[in-house]
Amino acid sequence: MLRFILIDIDAGANEQFTGNPDCEPIVAVFKEHYRKVGFELPWVAYFFANEHGELIGGGGFKGAPRQGKVEISYGTFEQYQKQGVATEICRELVKLALETDPSVLITARTLPDNLASMRVLEKNGFVNQGLIHDEEDGEVFEFVFDTKTRR
Repeated sequence: MLRFILIDIDAGANEQFTGNPDCEPIVAVFKEHYRKVGFELPWVAYFFANEHGELIGGGGFKGAPRQGKVEISYGTFEQYQKQGVATEICRELVKLALETDPSVLITARTLPDNLASMRVLEKNGFVNQGLIHDEEDGEVFEFVFDTKTRR
């Protein structure tokens, strides 16, 4: 079971990540992201720790749901890639979203050449809806969590 560790809007609350080369750039990105989209729990970003307390990756929501829809994102630190970590992080984000709002439509976007991320999404019950234009990333595939697979 993974443990969620909040990436807080309060910089002082993130001091535990200072000096960690995997964490510092992510904290900086979300500091700016929170200013742009707001900070509404639980629709924020997290680091994830394994059962040994080691930070293994991050993920979260790209903001609170809008019009009944929320987008997730996730990533695995390099030393934990290709071990099922991203699949587990994705699963935990879906679980949190559905526990918070069972009616929410969960989406995720990935670049067309990111086959590993597409596989993570498919393993977690997401269906590719095709190419769309993303303001930040350009042409991406949008995936939607299939309501028939709700856990």
